[in-house]
Amino acid sequence: MVGMDRIPHLLVVDDDREIRSLVAQFLTKHGFRVTGVKDGAEMLRTLDSARVDLIVLDLMMPGEDGLSLCRRLRAVPATAQTPVIMLTAMGEETDRIVGLEMGADDYLAKPFSPRELLARIKAVLRRASAPPVAGGGGGGAGTVMRFEGWSLDITKRELRSADGVLVQLSAGEYDLLVAFVEHPQRVLNRDQLLDLARGRSAVPFDRSVDVQVSRLRRKIEPDPAEPTLIKTVRGGGYLFTPTVSAGA
Repeated sequence: MVGMDRIPHLLVVDDDREIRSLVAQFLTKHGFRVTGVKDGAEMLRTLDSARVDLIVLDLMMPGEDGLSLCRRLRAVPATAQTPVIMLTAMGEETDRIVGLEMGADDYLAKPFSPRELLARIKAVLRRASAPPVAGGGGGGAGTVMRFEGWSLDITKRELRSADGVLVQLSAGEYDLLVAFVEHPQRVLNRDQLLDLARGRSAVPFDRSVDVQVSRLRRKIEPDPAEPTLIKTVRGGGYLFTPTVSAGA
């Protein structure tokens, strides 16, 4: 979570030196601290030695690619919730879907406008730094939302199973789950979920909601292949079926 008393630190991972330089210069002018690295090895060394608030990660790189690196980031508690914006080649829809499935919070197709990248970075950081949300009418700091044995601590941004196991969520997964628990037993279409979970400050990938729902199901459903908590409503959207209670 980005503190208000310091400059956000961005890590740009791209094997193209010119792109790294141009992006770093542009983002630095707009008030960010930027570190540019050429590959996954340098990325991991930077993460070991410095606090990073967001990673701009190129998908296609020699050696370990962006998808593999994103999967590795999400598997480590220290970086599991670090926001990631994936850079992809124009028209590679499948890669964008897979990138979101691996845990990326947003994507941007190359060639891209630096101003659009800036807008997406600000939007993702804003979501990651959002203050606790009062849910289900319970309100107040320290609210814990409970459903089907699960506990979602809005203050700590933590999800725990019935036996107390902490389940790591990306920023996008967390935002979507909050939208569901705040609107249980109500059909929400994709546009409503985008508004509730992400906002419209950056144009989202049309299928990002479907991907995030799929990822959430794998983490909270007893059987993701036959979901009972997040049901698909044909032609309508999604329905979060559990009864939700709020408390301290």
